[in-house]
Amino acid sequence: MSESITLSTAKELIDAAEEAAEEIGVSMVITVANPAGNLVAQHRMDDAWLASVSISRNKAYTAAALQMPTHELADPTQPGESLWGLQTTDENRLVVFGGGYPLEVDGEIVGTIGVSGGEVAQDMTVAEAGVERFDELTS
Repeated sequence: MSESITLSTAKELIDAAEEAAEEIGVSMVITVANPAGNLVAQHRMDDAWLASVSISRNKAYTAAALQMPTHELADPTQPGESLWGLQTTDENRLVVFGGGYPLEVDGEIVGTIGVSGGEVAQDMTVAEAGVERFDELTS
């Protein structure tokens, strides 16, 4: 692991994600983590659900731990599928629904973002705003 997202960059991603959350009218918690899934920065908008603090952090952790967007785990973790029960492992930190994304530079994960506070599609939309800002900063 040669690179890791900086606090300065994390703040820019949080700002972009918060703007997207404001546009859809949902208070969110936005977390940015390093490639190991450890916290770099977290922001809780006014009136965001308290539960979203840990959920957003766990989404960022999951994206780092499994090196994939969390929504890609939804189907394989259904009953009878190959990863059924995955969310009950790793001290229950793995999240198997959308809102967590890896952040990559030249194919290497340098950080992750996790968002919680709305419906899954809303969480994904807000997280994707952070990913888009990251891509702008690194391209």
